Amino acid sequence: MQIFDYRPPAIPWLDLRYQDRDIIVINKPSGLLSNPGRAENTRDCALTRLQRLYPEAILVHRLDCATSGIMVFARNKRAESNLKTQFQDRQAAKCYIAEVQGQLPLDEGNIALAIAADRDNPPYQMVSPQGKSASTHYRVLERRDDSCLVELQPQTGRTHQLRVHMLALGHPILGDEFYGDAEVIRARQRLCLHAQRLAFKHPYSGKWLSFDSKHPF
Repeated sequence: MQIFDYRPPAIPWLDLRYQDRDIIVINKPSGLLSNPGRAENTRDCALTRLQRLYPEAILVHRLDCATSGIMVFARNKRAESNLKTQFQDRQAAKCYIAEVQGQLPLDEGNIALAIAADRDNPPYQMVSPQGKSASTHYRVLERRDDSCLVELQPQTGRTHQLRVHMLALGHPILGDEFYGDAEVIRARQRLCLHAQRLAFKHPYSGKWLSFDSKHPF
């Protein structure tokens, strides 16, 4: 999605799923930035909407603008530090659902392809042996006429990792305006990628928490 086309959805304005003194969990809609960009018209985002109600809210991680699903925010510096460490150390468990083009030959597998920034076409990413290691586990949930519904579990958190990995397999995510060709873009009205589950340890109690948001595909 190009910035000049940025038209974030107004409904739902903010889908709150959980809150306590340390964290806030939301279900972000597709088309809404996680945090502000440089342009003035990108001030409207998940973070600034949340800060209207909770000025202390702090961004911990991001979802791509076109990706929907579960996000967690911190309400204090201690929670921010704890959650960011969990994400950096791969302690948080993430599960995404995507609809991809075509039929995957295997019902389950692992994609281990290093990813690097495409310096000639920022902010695009690409598979490159000079990139950072990246690993994604996939599992086919449903085979449709010309697509597959898949569960994606990233073991790393590289920029655009799931989109680049599925493209590298020859099965791009439907509706992907960044990496898809004209056929892929026309196939769906939005990027068919949803952060369905996020699990992590509560930054204060240490209790394992899991939050779900049913995919819309």
